[in-house]
Amino acid sequence: VVHVGRELTVELEISPGRANRARLNRSPVPRPREVLGVLRSVLFAPEDLALVRGDPAQRRRFLDELLVQRAPRLAGVQADYDKVLRQRVALLKSAGAVRRSGGGAGDLRTLDVWDGHLARHGAELIGARLDLVVELAPAVVAAYHAVAPESAAAQLEYRSSLGDTLPAGVPGAGKADVEALEVAMLAQLARVRMTEVERGVCLVGPHRDDLELELGGRPAKGYASHGESWSFALALRLGSYQLLRCGGTEPVLLLDDVFTELDTSRRARLAEVALAAEQVVVTAAVPADVPEELQGARFDVHSGDVRRVR
Repeated sequence: VVHVGRELTVELEISPGRANRARLNRSPVPRPREVLGVLRSVLFAPEDLALVRGDPAQRRRFLDELLVQRAPRLAGVQADYDKVLRQRVALLKSAGAVRRSGGGAGDLRTLDVWDGHLARHGAELIGARLDLVVELAPAVVAAYHAVAPESAAAQLEYRSSLGDTLPAGVPGAGKADVEALEVAMLAQLARVRMTEVERGVCLVGPHRDDLELELGGRPAKGYASHGESWSFALALRLGSYQLLRCGGTEPVLLLDDVFTELDTSRRARLAEVALAAEQVVVTAAVPADVPEELQGARFDVHSGDVRRVR
């Protein structure tokens, strides 16, 4: 791959039952995630429909995967947040059990410490997501219009669990104020603490947020047709691709058996993007599903055997 003007060799080894390994210019890296941002990619797959019709976790994962490609250090922030979240949930369940046994709410002083850790990492993730949505939204809206020009206008909005405590002006045109988000998250955690203790769940943080997708002011999840849902899913991936390209590195396009799910106009739009891409990998169960205009080396994979056919 070419990264920031330099040609690099990236090797990934995925072995069942063993830890994944990665090499950069033939030298092993301590953790595979260290190649994130070097090899940027955008995957189009039949499962993309879940980005529109699935639960919020699908859309959060979409945002976070894109975030980490643009800023690999956020993978560490996310890992730290998940670790703190698990510890805090365990403490909430313990405090709830003590409360139900008649011992009050237990010692909540330890919870104050975990609240601070959770708010610090959570605010950084929320801020990064807010900034990403501000940049991504115009690209997705434009891509949706190109794919489905007769449909209602698309819109993206980040919905935070901070609710009314979300600082004024966030999200906005500039960078999110992480310190203000941290203060807001601490305030919201304090507000819902006893409810959390009773239920044994953490109700505040980026793990509870959602990327709301709308068509003509209505939620796409409940109102979009099958075709409109596919158009929105395709627009999310196309917008991601354009955003990564603006970062100075051409992403690899991975088209995993996706053409069979698209109608003629959407196939043509995706093929147009693929033709302009620097590197494309296409898979299809049926060769005829691959548009004729997509030339290049072709391989047949059958029962683990790979044979070049063109």
